[in-house]
Amino acid sequence: MIRVSVHYPNEPDKKYDWDYYLNKHMVWAIEKLEPLSLVKTEIDKSVGSNEPGAPPPFLAAAYMYFNTMEDFQKCIPVFEESALDIPNYTDIEPVIQISEIIQS
Repeated sequence: MIRVSVHYPNEPDKKYDWDYYLNKHMVWAIEKLEPLSLVKTEIDKSVGSNEPGAPPPFLAAAYMYFNTMEDFQKCIPVFEESALDIPNYTDIEPVIQISEIIQS
């Protein structure tokens, strides 16, 4: 299984509109990706870090799962279009990683 992880670093003085992200951006993305091969999504809202009282290193993370790399690659045009919407909910540059899940 392939997991696309999109992390938003927790940087001072940056904006993140959770309402827009959850109710517009992700609704649109799921609507476009599910027919192509999206298996499931998960969204994390950070609440802490491993050091008590320290801010979390990331503000948010999104995870999108695909059965194969080929399935993910069919979705690349949607991810490219989705990137155009990022300024509508944040001014944070996301960090993206594509992984193969080898154990769960």
